[in-house]
Amino acid sequence: MEKVFRYDDVPVLETSSGKLKGYFYDGEYIFKGIPYAYAKRFQMPVASKWEGVKEATSYGFVCPLLSQDTPNGEVLVPHRYWPQDEHCQSLNIWTKALGKDVKNPVVVWLHGGGYFAGSSIEQEAYDGFNMCMQGDVVVVSVNHRLNILGYLDLSPFGEKYRNSGNAGHADMVAALQWIHENIAEFGGDPDNITLFGQSGGGMKVADLMQIAEADGLFHKGLIMSGVGNEALLPSCTGDGHEIVAALLDEFGLKEDEVEKLETIPYYELAKAYAKRSPAVAKEGEYIGGVPLVNDYYKGSPLEYGLREHAYDIPVMIGSVFGEFSFAPVTFNKMEVSQEEAKEIIGKVYGEHTIEMMQEFSKAYPDKKPTDLLYVDRAMRQPSKQLAKLHAEGGKAGTYLYDFTLEFPYMHNKIAWHCSDIPFFFHNIDKVEICGIPGVSEPLQKQMFGAFMAFAKTGNPNCSCLPAWPEVTVSEEPTMIFDRKCEVRMNFDDALYKLIDSILPPFNMAEIAESQDIQH
Repeated sequence: MEKVFRYDDVPVLETSSGKLKGYFYDGEYIFKGIPYAYAKRFQMPVASKWEGVKEATSYGFVCPLLSQDTPNGEVLVPHRYWPQDEHCQSLNIWTKALGKDVKNPVVVWLHGGGYFAGSSIEQEAYDGFNMCMQGDVVVVSVNHRLNILGYLDLSPFGEKYRNSGNAGHADMVAALQWIHENIAEFGGDPDNITLFGQSGGGMKVADLMQIAEADGLFHKGLIMSGVGNEALLPSCTGDGHEIVAALLDEFGLKEDEVEKLETIPYYELAKAYAKRSPAVAKEGEYIGGVPLVNDYYKGSPLEYGLREHAYDIPVMIGSVFGEFSFAPVTFNKMEVSQEEAKEIIGKVYGEHTIEMMQEFSKAYPDKKPTDLLYVDRAMRQPSKQLAKLHAEGGKAGTYLYDFTLEFPYMHNKIAWHCSDIPFFFHNIDKVEICGIPGVSEPLQKQMFGAFMAFAKTGNPNCSCLPAWPEVTVSEEPTMIFDRKCEVRMNFDDALYKLIDSILPPFNMAEIAESQDIQH
């Protein structure tokens, strides 16, 4: 069937910000680059307003980065690169129908890249068209301020900067407010909104559960590879006096000239930050770059506990087998003998090699012994901890998953950070490495089906998967997403206990130094 594009007869929508016109293509109405807010540098966002009819046919700017992007690892995580500008508060919408009577569930994507990089369209797999079409949901993706624009505390220098350390999060709250007020015009149900995000985006989902101003603006959350502990990302406390004073000094400014930091070209400011922040951090002082724990943002749930409202929000939480295993593999695991595997594993586990291999085979009986070397120590354990913490509330459902698929690359490479995204988005056709005949399409149907069921009802159980029980305070059922999907109970507790008794604590800085990590 031929694809159809329409523009002239697409109705103009009336929103709280002004009139808006998108376009129709192949069964969907698409709106790109909708400005949901505006903000002066380091200040809180204000609701957007415009005169006339705004055309929403082009993606908005993405937040400027601290350093130049370098394309690499594109076969694993294909990217899109886009013009940058600090006025980046925009969102994109895909919907099959318009009007307040439709009331389709709404899913809102928060992108990865930590709190310092990324955008709503950065990865090829972020496109919302297939999810909207196949899932009968309204898909929204959000851009917001990042790095020093979104997370640098200037509050010691004036009331106008009172929450600049959380400006990026305030942007997301403003986006959710705009969605809540306007999504009905786009065929969405403002009372059925699910947040989902991966990596830094997953962290943002959990963070928004910790912000009172976001209460009631979303109702469910999918956290993908986005739960870390202090070893991954320590909480940010203190204030920005020292780092801001250092920046002022770098530009020859006095403290009463702090407002001049608002007008210095961004890339000059970023260069100064990169120069001066290491010394400030070495002294143990705040340097920003992540949300600031204060009256606005309660802090990471694993360190500060969950707010009471968070227990009312159903959550899906999960990670992937290999997470940050991006380094090239130097051997063919499909051909190494048992003795060769022992030798390879022994370089890490020494005298504990046989014991480790035995425990690993109990946890992952279908994997090769050398896959033990890539077991994630960054996300899986904290994800289990957060799931248990949420389940203790005894209110909304808590569901845990583990994505363990192997791909036809470097001799069946185990799942890495971001490799599950195309499956949840129904976008395996956009990511070449997902081309696994007889495997990828059935698995996509199962993962996408589970997410759509969750977005609609708060429960991921669907006819295409085995029964998926909730996590409880004593039991930890995990849905394994792989060639065969199955639920396994507390299956890797003993494995992690043994690993932690042998290896030093997980250190993200060391991993980052040894590998070129995609976000």
